[in-house]
Amino acid sequence: MRLCALETCLCVFFLLADDSGSQNSSAPLEAQLVMGNGVREGPVEFPKDVEPVTAAHLPAEDNQEKKKVLNSLMSGALAGAVAKTAVAPLDRTKIMFQVSSKRFSAKEAYRLIYRTYLNEGFWSLWRGNSATMVRVIPYAAIQFCAHEEYKQLLGSYYGFQGKALTPFPRFIAGSLAGTTAAMVTYPLDMVRARMAVTPKEMYSSIVHVFIRISREEGLKTLYRGFTPTILGVIPYAGLSFFTYETLKKVHAGKALLFGGGFGASSRCLG
Repeated sequence: MRLCALETCLCVFFLLADDSGSQNSSAPLEAQLVMGNGVREGPVEFPKDVEPVTAAHLPAEDNQEKKKVLNSLMSGALAGAVAKTAVAPLDRTKIMFQVSSKRFSAKEAYRLIYRTYLNEGFWSLWRGNSATMVRVIPYAAIQFCAHEEYKQLLGSYYGFQGKALTPFPRFIAGSLAGTTAAMVTYPLDMVRARMAVTPKEMYSSIVHVFIRISREEGLKTLYRGFTPTILGVIPYAGLSFFTYETLKKVHAGKALLFGGGFGASSRCLG
């Protein structure tokens, strides 16, 4: 009797042991991991694959910088073309006095313009303006674009990034911009002067001027007088952009002051 009862208990024990073993084997791996100090670890989470960042997700800083440079080039080119075309008759008259022995005066300048109008027609006052545009458009475009770039470089160098430059860096930025533009476009200025003071039969086009000068006088002639020109451009461009940036800063300050005062007044009246 006792033997049967013992055999029954052993059978029940083995059945319970098999059942618990099967349950533990089917449990998740992370639930069975137990540290040495008896503390059960939490679920182990593996990082998912990181999605690669494509070019579409990157900030469009490069595109904005390109648009900024393009806007500077186009704005400078248009401003230079309009301004130079408006004063083309006066510019041609100035060159005529420079190559003649006549003494300049306002009365003589008026007489020269009037005689040119009577003898050669109204549009003759703009003779050589196409060559002027070939020189002025790239000159103004390069000058304005270079000025913006030099401002950024000097601003980062002197610690004025995103702020208005102090007077000396303003002057330097303008001088460097004018020098850069003059170095690139100086041969076009020589061609413009030649076409403005020579008869129509001598040169048929701008390309013809370049060809004849390079063949008959040499390529160095295209840069004749470059040194005194640069010595004049450095202070001229520097003071020009210095004055422009200074007046712009003063105007912006006044506009901000007036705008703040107007806002406060309207707030009080409202």
